[in-house]
Amino acid sequence: MSAVTADSNQQATARLSLHASEGLGWQGGGAQLLRIEAGRHRLPGMAHHRVGIHVGTPVRARCTCDGRRQSRLQAHGDADVVPAGVDGEWIDDADCTILRVSFDDRFVSSIAQQMEGQAALREIRPQLQLRDARINSLAVALLAELQSGTASDPLFAQSIGTAMVVRLLGCTNVPGGRPATLAPHKATRVIDYIEAHLDQRLTLGDLAALVDLSAPHFKALFRETLGMPVHQYVVRRRVERARALLVAGKLSLSQVALEAGFAHQSHMAHWMTRLLGVTPREVVKEKDARTLTR
Repeated sequence: MSAVTADSNQQATARLSLHASEGLGWQGGGAQLLRIEAGRHRLPGMAHHRVGIHVGTPVRARCTCDGRRQSRLQAHGDADVVPAGVDGEWIDDADCTILRVSFDDRFVSSIAQQMEGQAALREIRPQLQLRDARINSLAVALLAELQSGTASDPLFAQSIGTAMVVRLLGCTNVPGGRPATLAPHKATRVIDYIEAHLDQRLTLGDLAALVDLSAPHFKALFRETLGMPVHQYVVRRRVERARALLVAGKLSLSQVALEAGFAHQSHMAHWMTRLLGVTPREVVKEKDARTLTR
């Protein structure tokens, strides 16, 4: 998803962007973590679809969107879905924090067209105070990526964005009549391709095309086959390759990062610490210590 900036509005000073995806290389949309002051906020209809997920302490609010009115206590994880072209007004009784996720209309349309049967005809519809565990877990993943402050692999945000759009379109299952997993030869083809191109930019569309599947269908089957989402598999393989290169001791930290497919050294350190619990420098020190004791 590419970074989409916050909506223009009449009270721009009443909101503060804490984190944003701008500059992270996302394609198809973007995200911002916003601190919004108490009061009235009017949001005009925009060219992109918006999902606002409440983060943190519950806040009482009143809202009007697409002719609907609601007075509620919005809790952590509650989401408001505002399609492209739809405006609205929110009145918050206290300051609140919102994760605003935006999707380009072309991105949404392309996913809808790839879904089979009636799903291809569906559109994102307005929803107020949506409580959906799947949307919430995807939002948590995006928020963690925003707060990490490091460059993202486009595959990560694209995979999360695709899953969120599929959910918003009302498509929760892999189309019927299809196998629940990738055929062994197709799984091998994808895994071999990933392994040979770890140091390059990988996209969901490119991987799906290898086995003649739509991106949403491929994403679901890959998860069933490998036991984890495709973006998680790729980043784990990159971390494993980086660790092997560090132990080999022939390249600098920056060279290892590039060889393993990370944007830079800090990006590698972020994911290595997150998945292995150690930094690249600690891996090198451990390797050097073992060498000295031999």
